[in-house]
Amino acid sequence: MDPVTATAAPTSWTAALAGRVDRFRRWTRVVLVANLVGQIGIIGTGGAVRLTDSGLGCSTWPQCEPGSFTPQFHEATTLHPYIEFGNRTLTGVLGVIGILLAVLVWTDLKRSLSYRVLGFVPIVAVLAQAVIGGVVVLLHLHPGWVSLHFGVSAALVAASLYVLHRHDEGDGAPTLVVGPRTRSLAWALAVLTAVVVVLGVLTTGAGPHSGDSEVGYRFALDPALLTKWHAAAVWTFLVALVAFLVVTRRGPAAVRRAAVVLLVVTLAQGLIGYVQYFTDLPELLVGLHMIGAAALIAGTTRVWLTTRVRA
Repeated sequence: MDPVTATAAPTSWTAALAGRVDRFRRWTRVVLVANLVGQIGIIGTGGAVRLTDSGLGCSTWPQCEPGSFTPQFHEATTLHPYIEFGNRTLTGVLGVIGILLAVLVWTDLKRSLSYRVLGFVPIVAVLAQAVIGGVVVLLHLHPGWVSLHFGVSAALVAASLYVLHRHDEGDGAPTLVVGPRTRSLAWALAVLTAVVVVLGVLTTGAGPHSGDSEVGYRFALDPALLTKWHAAAVWTFLVALVAFLVVTRRGPAAVRRAAVVLLVVTLAQGLIGYVQYFTDLPELLVGLHMIGAAALIAGTTRVWLTTRVRA
């Protein structure tokens, strides 16, 4: 037990709970992986809601329809309520996973307090997302709140990958395993990822798949110009990633592997982006591009994390 843990002794209820869940501790990593996969998956279902204009498929929140938490079938029923309800259901599943994760991580009294507190991040963020989603519906898909909804999901993917990575390492102080130049490139990749994602959100919101069936856009911006900026950011990211691969060619194997995986994800994401652009943005490719964005975030986070280790 490290000094941080020793100075923050667990309360009796934490110790009692820890004793009860000790035999389930071996499932912690499985739950962490399920949480990460679910956080990426809900970006896909959220994309389906947007691409099918199902954002108001459930007319209210937290109920789907007044007096009912589930869609009500009648002759005029379309698929929209079921698509929106499916996305809400996945939020509930992630809530259950988040509770399990919080219990398993918080009660692991052999680990540091800084690690154990991380166990609450997914469930707190999921609850925040549920509230933001409700505001989105109640404000009839206000573009700012829609963008915030995606932004929190993107941040949650990075946070989920971080918690998983922390589970697999020790609790000592982080030590760099690369030089300052490589570490700076890792930070540059992280910043560029944020720029790429933000420009991607703005590009989608200014285009035909903005999620509004009445208006062809959510942001009154030039989609062609935004697309060029988005593409330029991606190419800048790719140049930085190649530079990272060059400077780490004789570096730690874990760093190189993470960077190669990120390169594959980036090239696949770029290919999908160009194909969807030249084929008039088919819904399936746009949805895959959104999931690819989540994979890009996770990959960049992984690269950044591998540049340091904890004893």
